[in-house]
Amino acid sequence: MTQATEKLDLEGLTFATLKLNKTGHVFTITLNRPKAKNAINPVMSAELLYALDYAKQERAIRVVILAAEGDVFCAGGDLRSMSGTASTEPASNVPKRGETDDISLRLRHLNKPVIAKIQGPVLAGALLLVCNSTHAYAAEHAHFSAPEIKRGIWPFMVMAGLFRVMNKRQGLDFIMRGERMTALAAAQHGLINQVVPTDQLDDHVAKVANDLASLAPQTMQLGLAAYHEQEDMDFDPALPMLKKKLEQCLKSADAKEGITAFLEKRTPNWD
Repeated sequence: MTQATEKLDLEGLTFATLKLNKTGHVFTITLNRPKAKNAINPVMSAELLYALDYAKQERAIRVVILAAEGDVFCAGGDLRSMSGTASTEPASNVPKRGETDDISLRLRHLNKPVIAKIQGPVLAGALLLVCNSTHAYAAEHAHFSAPEIKRGIWPFMVMAGLFRVMNKRQGLDFIMRGERMTALAAAQHGLINQVVPTDQLDDHVAKVANDLASLAPQTMQLGLAAYHEQEDMDFDPALPMLKKKLEQCLKSADAKEGITAFLEKRTPNWD
């Protein structure tokens, strides 16, 4: 993870598997291995970790969008790279900052809104990206599957995020049978927020991202950090912790500006 004294930079780096774009306060990370169905290989893993650490570090970045090129959002882990087959991609000079399983942790501890823009199928380990984002919107033709059981594998790492967004019975059936789930069913079971007509997906995600980016950024980070901290706590000890967070929030510059703007009947100006 990013250290307090560390300063990450994109200058001079060649990303072989991702496209990065910053527009205003929104940072878009686009998976860019369409010929390989955007499967996550070691290069993509390293680049994702670096991009997420950079997004966490940069104060001007308030929202992250995870998108993908091609017809498939992501096919999960790259079985070719797992078998030892060499990558044919252009060289990447992005420093390695962890392993593939660290991607889930980076997403959960980013403490900024992360929107998964799902334009196509999501398979296997790609569910890590969806389950650990704060928001997920899918095109109507997209579908989701955890087919590992059909290959004699169990989606162990997926479970940590999956059962925090889906109920246990639906989640277990999903991974035990390995069958496809439609986008509509995924929305009904809590895996995604909403199904969006394919031709409206870009505009819908852009609007949500801009709405989130217009809100108090430091309060958003404080609130998301508290959300993750209390998630696995017992109710009684969670309350005093959350009370302290509220007191901290009320003393913050964001709260002072928000209250002042409300009283003055103007739009808040977040630093």
